Amino acid sequence: MGRVDGAIAIVTGAARGIGAEAARTLGREGAKVLLTDVIEDEGAAVAQEINDAGGTAVFQPHDVLDEARWEQLTTDIAKQWGPLTVLVNNAGIIGCGEYIEDMALSDWRRVTGIDLDAVFLGCKYGIRAMKEKGGSIINISSIYGIVGGSKTADYNASKGGVRLLTKCAALECAELQYPIRVNSVHPGFIQTPLIKGAVERSLQKGDIETETEIEEQILARQPIGRWGQPTDIANAILFLASDESAFMLGSEMVVDGGCTAH
Repeated sequence: MGRVDGAIAIVTGAARGIGAEAARTLGREGAKVLLTDVIEDEGAAVAQEINDAGGTAVFQPHDVLDEARWEQLTTDIAKQWGPLTVLVNNAGIIGCGEYIEDMALSDWRRVTGIDLDAVFLGCKYGIRAMKEKGGSIINISSIYGIVGGSKTADYNASKGGVRLLTKCAALECAELQYPIRVNSVHPGFIQTPLIKGAVERSLQKGDIETETEIEEQILARQPIGRWGQPTDIANAILFLASDESAFMLGSEMVVDGGCTAH
C-alpha cells in the first residue's frame, strides 16, 4: 500500500522542479494526480511518466490567476475521480531582483499575483471542494517567507503572505469544523529550473561574474553542505498529504539544510 492510497490530488506548477517531483511522488504512493501548469508540453510529459510507472495522472493547462479555471478544475476532478483530497499550491516565480526604490509596480504585482494571490484562490476553491469529505492543503512558501533579503522584497512579501494565509486558512477550517488540514512548506535553496533562471539573470545583470560564485555563496549558507533537491521537498509534501501528519494544522515545515538555523 502507498502512503496516500486513494487520495485525489491537484499539484500546480507541476511541469518542472518541485511541482513535478511532488506529482511523481504522490503518484508513486497511490494518489491520482491532476498536474497543472502553463508549460503544457513538459507538464503532459510528467503526467505520462507517472502513468508509465503504473500511476494515474492527467495534465491540464492552468493559469493559476484564472479564478473560473480554479472552479472548473475542482469540479472536473470530482466528476472524473471523486472529491479533491490533496491540493499542493506550488506554482510560483522568482522576484524581479531590484531594490525597492527601483522596483516597478507592475513587477511587484506580477510576483505577488502568482506567488500569493494564486495561493489564495487555491485555498478558496480547495476548501470548498474538501469541506464535506476532508483533505490536506499544502502551500509552498519559502525560507524567504520567514527571513528577509535584499532585492527580494516582492518575493519575500509574497512568501510571507503565504505563511500567514496558511495559518488563517487552517484556523478558519478548524473554526468551521471542516476536516481540512492546511500547512506550509518552506524550502531553502533547491536545485530547480527556477533557481537556474535566477542565477542566469544575475549573470546578465552583472550581480555575479560566474555561476561558481553564486554556488559558493549558497553553499556557504548551507550547514548541511549541499544543495537541496526537489525530492527533499516532495518528501515533505508527501508527509503533509498523508495521514501521518494528522495532528498538524497551520504548521511551517522548514526544509532548508539548516540555512535558517543560524
